[in-house]
Amino acid sequence: MGRGRVQLRRIENKISRQVTFSKRRTGLLKKAHEISVLCDAEVALIVFSTKGKLFEYSTESSMETILERYERYSYAEQQLVMTGAEEQQGSWSLEYPKLMSRLEVLQRNLRHYTGEDLDPLSLRELQNLEQQIDTALKRIRSRK
Repeated sequence: MGRGRVQLRRIENKISRQVTFSKRRTGLLKKAHEISVLCDAEVALIVFSTKGKLFEYSTESSMETILERYERYSYAEQQLVMTGAEEQQGSWSLEYPKLMSRLEVLQRNLRHYTGEDLDPLSLRELQNLEQQIDTALKRIRSRK
């Protein structure tokens, strides 16, 4: 017998909400992995919990590569829409926060790669970091 339809609204019970978040997050990460494998798609998924904890998934290409691609695409799309000097100024003011957030992500990743600031990372994030370092090491060895 199948489950009934779940009404989409905020779960009031804090414990039930956390359990549901955890289960659905796992399912969402699994679906992201499945679509990347089955369809050979580049997938990047970012989820922040209510407490601000980061959960992320990216395909074999790194999260940074996918985000850069997304930013290039959205920037090019903005350029098609925007015309004139006044709107050009608006795009620069939009670009600054993107670059600052990008810089923050790169600095955080650099700290992680050097072994600093690893305490807030989950086990999955640490495993992902280890996999990225292993992949980079293999690339370096193959170039040598």
